[in-house]
Amino acid sequence: MIQVEGVSKLFPVYDKPSHRLLQMLSPARAKHRWFREFRALHDVSLDICRGETLGIVGRNGSGKSTLLQIICGTLQPSFGSVRVQGRVAALLELGAGFNPEFTGRENVYLYGTVLGLTRNEVEQRFEEIAAFADIGDFMDQPVKNYSSGMYVRLAFAVAVNVTPDILVVDEALSVGDEAFQRKCFARIDRIRDEGATVLFVSHSAGIVTQLCDRAVLLDHGELLVTGTPKFVVSRYHKLLYAPPERVESLRKTIAQEGERSEETHENVLVGDDPNLLPSDRDDEQLVQASRRPTSDAGDEDSHGWLDEGLEPKSTVRYDTRGALIGVPHLETPGGRRVNVLRAGDDYVYVYRVKFTESMERVRFGMLIKTITGLDLGGGASSLPAHSLSHVQAGQEVDVRFQFRCMLDTGVYFLNAGVLARLGEGETYVDRLIDAAMFRVMPQPERLGTGIVDFSVRSQVHIVDSKEVGA
Repeated sequence: MIQVEGVSKLFPVYDKPSHRLLQMLSPARAKHRWFREFRALHDVSLDICRGETLGIVGRNGSGKSTLLQIICGTLQPSFGSVRVQGRVAALLELGAGFNPEFTGRENVYLYGTVLGLTRNEVEQRFEEIAAFADIGDFMDQPVKNYSSGMYVRLAFAVAVNVTPDILVVDEALSVGDEAFQRKCFARIDRIRDEGATVLFVSHSAGIVTQLCDRAVLLDHGELLVTGTPKFVVSRYHKLLYAPPERVESLRKTIAQEGERSEETHENVLVGDDPNLLPSDRDDEQLVQASRRPTSDAGDEDSHGWLDEGLEPKSTVRYDTRGALIGVPHLETPGGRRVNVLRAGDDYVYVYRVKFTESMERVRFGMLIKTITGLDLGGGASSLPAHSLSHVQAGQEVDVRFQFRCMLDTGVYFLNAGVLARLGEGETYVDRLIDAAMFRVMPQPERLGTGIVDFSVRSQVHIVDSKEVGA
């Protein structure tokens, strides 16, 4: 659907407003004297298939919006080429394509025409657009009086009702309330299920991993890496939280990883590890194992056992800044090490932190994620106001988080993090992504569905015919 080949985009930067005029008046050979070139994109190549949902992540100023504008045709590349097949509906900026003096109704017709609909087609879809936007009487008010949330409601309502072949969303949904965001994501899912291609820019790791089939990481205008959302988001976070002096070397490391094929990343994270995609045979073995005597820890200890081969292959460590997390693992409350758990039992997530520098205001955290990288939940050792006031260099701290496993059968990953006050704010001094992994064993007798078991209890009552008559 979209083919981007060797695209670069250069913008002129002027030190003074007068230099823009001087450039215009200068002969061609002297025009370069009056401006500096800012390279927003550099030699970006990317193929996007029909029906694919692609997430684009990167720090502010990395070129994400510029790339989307070139794909949509609102900017022309300085070098390279872009081929797009099909109707594109884009949400690049709030109110882009709106006339502020027009009413919402008038802008629906204007924006719909810009997106390729005829007036009759807009009239046929107007009621659906108005219902989705849900802005009431403001539909007949000038959009210059709209709030930012009303802007995006109306723009999104038009964009998703033109039946696009390609939908482009650039962080526009972040201004909507939770109910509207949920409605938008449901509509994006429907558009995707109908075979449309979706390009999605967001700083939210959870949204990218949940919505997208594939992701790319842009930084300083360069495409550093492409792969599964979980893999790309982990590299993005590592780059985002790296100390300034380490950023450049880290960019090179990530770029070198990006030279490997996307299939290689897929195999590293999924294909080569049978624990991540368990077969029915493995499940049957685990069911049998769950019925064995657990240990000498006693009947009150949690069930579960240790699978030596169940080790994560996707662990990512942030740059350490005076602290080092070691030996993250799970235990039963009785102290027995496990990584195959039984739903409903209590377990303890344990790791040790060694400090090589003295720290102020230290606290610790953990997070449980799905195999796709979706954050399920976690916890912190304390509120910021109640953190450890001081930890000396050379000290070690044992951290323990007890939790109840209320998860359905599957494989899950654990993060570990150490926060401390550096300068004015709190920041990570060490963090491990996919530090440990565990498996929840199958229990056919459980009635819970979905990822999290909420201990739902049901009541079913057959109504007697006499009761019905009464």
